[in-house]
Amino acid sequence: MSVIEVKGLTKSYGKTRALCGIDLSVKQGEIHGFIGMNGAGKTTAIRILLGLLRKDGGEVNLLGGDPFRDCVELHKRIAYVPSEINPWANLTGGEVIDLLSRLRGKPDAKRRAEMIDRFQFDPRKKCRGYSKGNRQKVVLIAALISDAELYILDEPTSGLDPLMETVFQDCVRELAAQGKTIFLSSHILAEVEKLCDRVTIIKEGQIVETGSLREMKQLSRSIVHAECVKPVKGINGVYGFQCDGNKVSFSVDPSSLNAAIKELTEYEMVSLHCAPPELEDLFLHYYSGSGESAGGKPGSDKPKSGAPKSGEPGSIEHRSGESGGGESRNGESVGGKPRGEAR
Repeated sequence: MSVIEVKGLTKSYGKTRALCGIDLSVKQGEIHGFIGMNGAGKTTAIRILLGLLRKDGGEVNLLGGDPFRDCVELHKRIAYVPSEINPWANLTGGEVIDLLSRLRGKPDAKRRAEMIDRFQFDPRKKCRGYSKGNRQKVVLIAALISDAELYILDEPTSGLDPLMETVFQDCVRELAAQGKTIFLSSHILAEVEKLCDRVTIIKEGQIVETGSLREMKQLSRSIVHAECVKPVKGINGVYGFQCDGNKVSFSVDPSSLNAAIKELTEYEMVSLHCAPPELEDLFLHYYSGSGESAGGKPGSDKPKSGAPKSGEPGSIEHRSGESGGGESRNGESVGGKPRGEAR
């Protein structure tokens, strides 16, 4: 059963195309990662799912309903954590948590106390005195103590220290074990890799890849690092070959891996490390230059043999942002209620 089902979703802001007919499916009980550069269309897609934006075209089904038409009923079943939060300055953190929790009915006092303790949060201080990380804890705790069916989390660990990120990850796994569905948008790729069952990568308003990490890695090139006694002049059929003295690195298709390793043995290997790409490598695969695989020449998919020439990869262009649509009507919410200033 799909909790989120999107087909051919489009959205434009004037002449700027923010979403270009995306398809997305999130199954019940899974943790689904949604990643992309700034301006790729993540926030626009999330706001459409929350009913804060009207779509231009396509179909969107959320928990069996239309997120714009049925938003009041659907928000009773959703918990939302925005990436940025500006809680009421004159209220304490505990008062904000209670206010947001009561939007669903009577809050679970035991669960509230447990989350406050796990996140090492002081609920007695006024929100104006909280750091960014503590403001983020306010909305995280409010969402996690709710008994929602779907948790939509947009950069939920923004401002948290590494210890609190670990606590958050444990809480998410516990929710998934209870059959809850988590839709996670995050720039922290290591977090997505640890948590998510499946991942969707969006670029310039289009879905460029979706699937489990295992599936994506099996279809991608392995990364090889080796040190040899003799200087390596070149390896046939590999990509992004780099040589630093007797140390070499390159990526290679699964079908060519055995031949590349056999060729390396001619140079008397001292050490060898071969592994499938990390999520970061897969992500950069689509965000480097023309979208070519990391280590391959931008604009070309021809394998390399020998040291790279000047201007050829070895390095990946990592763009810091994408042009994307402007944003919509203001509205951020926890537990499905619009609140605060939207990004």
